[in-house]
Amino acid sequence: NPKVELGQQEIMAGSQGVNALCENPNDVFLDVSKLLLTYADNILRNPSEDKYRSIRIGNPTFSTRLLPIKGAVECLFEMGFQEAETHLVFPKSASVEQLRRIRETIAAERDMRLRGPLPVSAPAPGPSSTRGQPAAAPASGETPAPPSAPLPAPASQPTPTDSRMTFFRTLQSNFQHVMLYEDVALQEKALAHIPAERLWTAAKEKLQEAQKADPVTWKLNVEDLLLLELLRWFKSEFFSWVNSLPCSRCGGPTQASGQLPPSTDDLRWDAHRVENHFCTECQLVNRFPRYNNPEKLLETRRGRCGEWANCFTLCCRAMGLEARYIWDSTDHVWTEVYSTSQSRWLHCDPCENVCDKPLLYEIGWGKKLSYIIAFSKDEVVDVTWRYSCKHEEVLSRRTKVQEDWLRQTINGQSAAIQVSVITTRASGVLLLLVRVELAGGFLPSCAPVSPVASHLLAVCARLGGGKLYLQNPGFVFIPSEGEKKEKIFHLQYNPAKDQYCRISNKSETIQGWENGVWKKESIFRKVENDWQMVYIACTEGSSSGNISWKFDCGPVGLKIRSVSLRVSSKTFHSGKVSWRINLKQETIDVLGDNTLHSFPNLSDTTELVLEADLSGGESETSWQHAQLFRQSLKEAEETSLEIIIHMEDA
Repeated sequence: NPKVELGQQEIMAGSQGVNALCENPNDVFLDVSKLLLTYADNILRNPSEDKYRSIRIGNPTFSTRLLPIKGAVECLFEMGFQEAETHLVFPKSASVEQLRRIRETIAAERDMRLRGPLPVSAPAPGPSSTRGQPAAAPASGETPAPPSAPLPAPASQPTPTDSRMTFFRTLQSNFQHVMLYEDVALQEKALAHIPAERLWTAAKEKLQEAQKADPVTWKLNVEDLLLLELLRWFKSEFFSWVNSLPCSRCGGPTQASGQLPPSTDDLRWDAHRVENHFCTECQLVNRFPRYNNPEKLLETRRGRCGEWANCFTLCCRAMGLEARYIWDSTDHVWTEVYSTSQSRWLHCDPCENVCDKPLLYEIGWGKKLSYIIAFSKDEVVDVTWRYSCKHEEVLSRRTKVQEDWLRQTINGQSAAIQVSVITTRASGVLLLLVRVELAGGFLPSCAPVSPVASHLLAVCARLGGGKLYLQNPGFVFIPSEGEKKEKIFHLQYNPAKDQYCRISNKSETIQGWENGVWKKESIFRKVENDWQMVYIACTEGSSSGNISWKFDCGPVGLKIRSVSLRVSSKTFHSGKVSWRINLKQETIDVLGDNTLHSFPNLSDTTELVLEADLSGGESETSWQHAQLFRQSLKEAEETSLEIIIHMEDA
């Protein structure tokens, strides 16, 4: 229909998101467009259902398949989605017609690609900036512009020495600075200013309220809520923002008027820059030292983003939170705090009192990002890609230093401390490096490995002694010191709570079924609120799925002697579930009858993989006909997976 096609061209001409999405390779476009159409169709078919109007940013499907793809997030914003603290939300006030228009444009492009290539005689689509619209004629007297070219790659020629040294000094200074936060005496000084008991009490009360209101799906723990309380207190009660100081003599407004030389006391507190806030009424010079020492900031309690993030990171460490300082080369800084309940780092900006809103700067503020580096006592990590959905544009701006030089420099700064930490708590640090930085959206599986991502892979490969499966990083259970001493590993999974309990390691809990999985394909956790049931099954529309859990005691010098295993599965119609234990030299079939089965005298092996295949089923609901761990939500204390591994010296 020529009119319909013309309307779609007009939409695409005004839609930067759709234009950018269409520039992706065909297989990437088809995959992402299917997701976008699903999000849109869910709203259009169920306009009164709130659950379809919200997309969790931390959802693995969103963070690995959609977030890294050029134009994908922009399409969601053009549909009408808005960024909240932890979700993208389609508000009730948003235009459904706008959503429908963008949806139909993407669907039309998808249909065209699925039908096959255009005839040879048909003109190919132009570049994104002119797709669906005629090229503009040059103005009189102007030379016609050359055809559009792809974004240039970062400069390959050697970076000037002075640029490298400037960048190196920045990295070195930040790396040394964050070690101040580990000073016990300084943490005690910070605690003297923090109403810790009040914040803990408020966090516990809100946790109890949340668990009472939503006992099944609530996954956050008290530390997550403590972080929110700390953010609120820091901004509303403790720290203040300074654009210009009030005059210390007359109290009137002042104007920034150049710099003043720092005094000896300024330098003592690491204030190498002093601003002159000049009062035009009484002609008084008001000095504003930009202190960089967090101990002094506990006293002054004022500044701009540098002072805010500096002091807030110290307060986080004083409260026992795992925190790191984030430096952005476009002149901003903030904090990240690790959430044990979610197994990932949370973006925290104390200036804005926001948590877990990583697209705030690129999408919300329109910043042109290039380098974002995280600094902590354990590591230096390039986290740029977590804060961007425009990776190609970001990469084109990373021209200050060569990527190889940056990778090697970061490796050199953090290698020694990482090696020492790996020796004492390998499972914890490797878990953060591999699962959080790579699997947690840093290295999207559908995108090529960026130069910066390859840096982290190199670190993991070296520190992991070749024992990491880098193409598909997943969770590996490695014995702790206590489990090594007792030579026993005991794990259970509770479907209703969606929680693993590592009984042999002081009843350590891991929240979320995905956070204990080695590999999975076309698998998700289904909660049936109407029937009050929960289970793991194939993703809707999939004809088969696979999931596995891995245990490795080789890194601690042990091998497996025997295994006791209990798993449960249920099938309907022609659905099938096949359980097996994969060892180095053999495979053992397992019954999914929720009975504890023992397998003694195993072959000489240090690794074990428990695997389940789901297949079969009939009609459009075939994905439901093979289920793992089916359980009533009312049976909150029941477990459907149990594995006990006895070990011996290798």
